[in-house]
Amino acid sequence: MATYKRQRYLFMTTDPVHIGAGGYRLGRVDNSIVREPGTRLPKIPGTSLHGAARSYAAQLYGTPWAAGQEHKHPEDPDFDLGRNPVCYTFGYLKKTKRNNEKDDKEKDDSSVGYSGVVNVFDAQVLLFPVHSMAGPVWVSTVARLHEAGCTLGEPPGDWATDSALLTWQRNDPLNLGWLMLGIGGKVTISAPDGWKDTPRWQAVSQKIVLVHDALFSQIVNSNLEVRTSVAIHPQSGAAEEGKLFTYEALPRATFLTADVVLDDYRGGFIKVDQTEQGEPLPGGAWSGPLDVLKAGLRMIEWLGVGGMGTRGFGRMAIVGEPITEEFGKEPTNAQS
Repeated sequence: MATYKRQRYLFMTTDPVHIGAGGYRLGRVDNSIVREPGTRLPKIPGTSLHGAARSYAAQLYGTPWAAGQEHKHPEDPDFDLGRNPVCYTFGYLKKTKRNNEKDDKEKDDSSVGYSGVVNVFDAQVLLFPVHSMAGPVWVSTVARLHEAGCTLGEPPGDWATDSALLTWQRNDPLNLGWLMLGIGGKVTISAPDGWKDTPRWQAVSQKIVLVHDALFSQIVNSNLEVRTSVAIHPQSGAAEEGKLFTYEALPRATFLTADVVLDDYRGGFIKVDQTEQGEPLPGGAWSGPLDVLKAGLRMIEWLGVGGMGTRGFGRMAIVGEPITEEFGKEPTNAQS
C-alpha cells in the first residue's frame, strides 16, 4: 500500500542565498532573485532544493553518477537502478541501446523511467531579519506564522496598519530599515515542539516583529542584501572595464519553511547503512526515502544551494526536526 507523509522543514540561511531569476533586469540590481508573482516575495524554488539534495545524497552514497537525470551504472549497464536509494527516492531515467530488427547495424534508444517518491515544494520566507534602533529584529506576519504551525496569542482587534506587534515590551516607535512604525502591543509566539527549543529559534524568539501583510513585501524587498561585483580578466587578473554588476540575495539569518511530501507508490525501499563501496554511511542509516532527502538537505549547510557559491553564498541549515504528518493522522516531530 502506498505511504503518504508530509514534513515541514524550518531552515535558517547561514550565508546570503542567491537563487537567480535568470538574465539581467532593468531596475535596482542587474541580477535579481526568484520571487512569487503575486506577492513579489523572494523564495527558494523547490527545484533548487530538490536538485541540491539529490546531488549531495548521491555523493554521500558514493554514486555520483546518480545525481543527474539520465543514469548509467559505470560498470554494469544492466544494473537495477531501483536498488540505488538515491535513484529510488528522486526518480531515474535509464537509456539502453538495442538492435533494430530490420538492420542489425542500426540501433535505437530504449528508455525506462520512474518518477521520484518525494515532492519538494518552494521554501517561503517566515522570519526576515531587519536592522532597527533596537538592534536586529525578525519580521513576519500572523498568517505566515499560523501556516508554519506556530501558536500565537490573539492580536488586538484595533491593530492599526501602521503599527507592529512585538514579542517584547516596548512603547516607543520602532524603525524597520527606513520605515517607522508605531507599537500596537505585545504578542506571544510559540513554535512547534521540534523547533522551539533549538538555539537558533531561541536566539530570535524574543525579537520577532509582526506587521500586516500589506507591509511585509515592502519591508522584505527594501532590506535584501545587494552586492556589487566586477568581472575579472582571465589573463591579466585585473578588473575588466565596463563589467561592473550588482546582484541581490536573501540575507544571512533569514528563516524559511518548506514542505516535503512522500508519495511512496512503489513501497520497495531497502534500508541501507553503507555506501556502495561498503563504508559506513555518513550521518547514519537510511530507513526510507525521507532519510535520503534529509541527508541531502543537511549537506546544504556545508556546500550551499543556488548561485555565487564561490563568493561565499548559499549555505542554509535545518533548524530542529521537521514536523511530520501522516495522511489522516495528527502531526508529530520526526526524530530520524
